[in-house]
Amino acid sequence: MKLKNPLLAVTDMERSVAFYQTVLGLRKTMDFGANVTLTGGLSLQTCESWAAFLGKAPEELGWSGKVSEIYFEEENFDAFAEKLRQLDIHYVHPVKEHAWGQRVVRFYDPDGHIIEVGETMKTVCRRFLDVGMTPEQTAERMDVPLKFVRACMR
Repeated sequence: MKLKNPLLAVTDMERSVAFYQTVLGLRKTMDFGANVTLTGGLSLQTCESWAAFLGKAPEELGWSGKVSEIYFEEENFDAFAEKLRQLDIHYVHPVKEHAWGQRVVRFYDPDGHIIEVGETMKTVCRRFLDVGMTPEQTAERMDVPLKFVRACMR
């Protein structure tokens, strides 16, 4: 068994592709009209064609993207957060820092699917080391093995 692609049903393919290209920098790798695959393996399917595959009318599905999320990581998190401030984004929450030190932001795509973007854990580690924390302090602060911190230092 091998997971191939997460698939999101969307109400307006053109609008959704533009959103993922503009906000997250994804590109089309395949375009079959009613189904588009973007870099990273994210697939978008028109809600009408998805419902037809399921043998349902679109209104019968009653789905909401707000019960799951798609997670991305960004090495240059500050620049990404600034980019979001320049766009018309509907936030789940603004940038916040989790207990282990990772900064994340969550927002909605045009169909209400939740998108999370966090800084990479390697970036978190380097951020703590750059402000003078020892590897041991960093491992404790992040709640990760010291071996992980040492690997991030290479």
